[in-house]
Amino acid sequence: MSKYGKEILIGTIPVVLLFLLFIGVNIIPVIFMTVLLASLFYMTRMRGGNMGMGGERRGKVRTPAFLTFDEIGGQDRAKKELREALDFLIRYEEIQKLGIRPLKGILLTGPPGTGKTLMAKAAAHYTNSVFMAASGSEFVEMYVGVGASRIRDLFKEARNRASKENKDSAIVFIDEIDVIGGKRDGGQHREYDQTLNQLLTEMDGIHTAESPRILIMAATNRKEMLDSALLRPGRFDRHIEVDLPDKKGRLHILNIHAKNKPLAEGVSLETVAEETFGFSGAQLESVMNEAAIYAMRDDLESIEQRHLSLAVDKVMMGERTDRESTKEERDRVALHELGHAIVAEIVRPGSVSQVALSPRGKALGYVRHNPQQDQYLYTKEHLQQQIMIALGGAVAEEMFYGGRSTGSRNDFEQALNLVHTMMDCGLTNLGIIDRQMVTKEELMKENAAILEQLTEETRKVLEQHRSVFTQSLDILIHEEVLSGEQFRELLAGSELPQPA
Repeated sequence: MSKYGKEILIGTIPVVLLFLLFIGVNIIPVIFMTVLLASLFYMTRMRGGNMGMGGERRGKVRTPAFLTFDEIGGQDRAKKELREALDFLIRYEEIQKLGIRPLKGILLTGPPGTGKTLMAKAAAHYTNSVFMAASGSEFVEMYVGVGASRIRDLFKEARNRASKENKDSAIVFIDEIDVIGGKRDGGQHREYDQTLNQLLTEMDGIHTAESPRILIMAATNRKEMLDSALLRPGRFDRHIEVDLPDKKGRLHILNIHAKNKPLAEGVSLETVAEETFGFSGAQLESVMNEAAIYAMRDDLESIEQRHLSLAVDKVMMGERTDRESTKEERDRVALHELGHAIVAEIVRPGSVSQVALSPRGKALGYVRHNPQQDQYLYTKEHLQQQIMIALGGAVAEEMFYGGRSTGSRNDFEQALNLVHTMMDCGLTNLGIIDRQMVTKEELMKENAAILEQLTEETRKVLEQHRSVFTQSLDILIHEEVLSGEQFRELLAGSELPQPA
């Protein structure tokens, strides 16, 4: 509307209202309807400014900054597999000669924080493609049909942008695809189902002889929740596992995040890589960041090894707290942690790095172990030893106090999970079983038998070293930290039995 048109409208409305009032018309309903229509008009304009055709939100489809595969650490196998898949876009004429059908979709799966989204960003730089990113939650609305409309517009815009920018291909990336790609329950009227159906339809129409070519990439850490129609060949042809990094990968990630941080002389990132088995890339980035924060707290210009050790503890267990406790509680916690440490040192000599009484996160104390080699296969003996270490704290409390405390809750959860692993892997007296096909009574009976046997073995080990508790307790209470060397010297004074 022009400037003069607005002025005429503003001047006309009061005149009309005064005229209606003069002739005796009740103008309250008229005013109410006018305000309501004006509000609807305003909301429609605001929604139109943020929405594109079909309800697509402008600004939600993002084009991230370029990232290369070299800047992503710890995923050599996944990067190699992804590059091979992306070569189908780059070397299109070559694969046509061999009769290879281009891939329609690539699904990146794996635990959170392993770099799935980073790899999708690197794919755009590698292929020189138009790259459009969206999250699964952006397609979910309470209004039926809106999500499906946004899917259509997303692919349409990808084709249009590729044509305008003279690109041969476009990559559409949907993060957290399990939000819209979950298993259907048979109903066809839910908004999620309609959005998924539209996505399946678009993927079926992706492979055409026309340019530009479109490849869809998606990421999820809950692959088991996805609908089977989405996972079949011809839709998501490649499922690439982006797993937790091994020691070499962890070292690579640490070096990447250490480039902009001043490290003191003698700092060994390899030691940190050994201590962080099971850490994701995001956790390793947090370790480097927290180490820098510790250095800043100490007013130092460089990060020392102790800062990195503190950062590992913080990421693993949480920040150190100032929680006050009674003397009896501190004694109980100290004996509890010494129980863990004694069993660990007996079954795996040299494994204890430190016994600490300082509260950190929800833990009132903890035992830090020396880094072990990365291990992915476990024997029955190894699992039993791990259960004994977990039970050592509760057994120590029983020895000195005649009962347990709530501090053993996490230890018992760990022990039960290990027993479940043994059952699933056929390492118990039940043999090779499916736990879903065995009665709960049988499972409980076997579970109790395993834990009772290992509890008694743990008790025997600790009773043989009762003197170590009393010798270590005073040091731990006064200094709050007992180093691995000090602890092993105390153990050396007693007769060490050979590991079972």
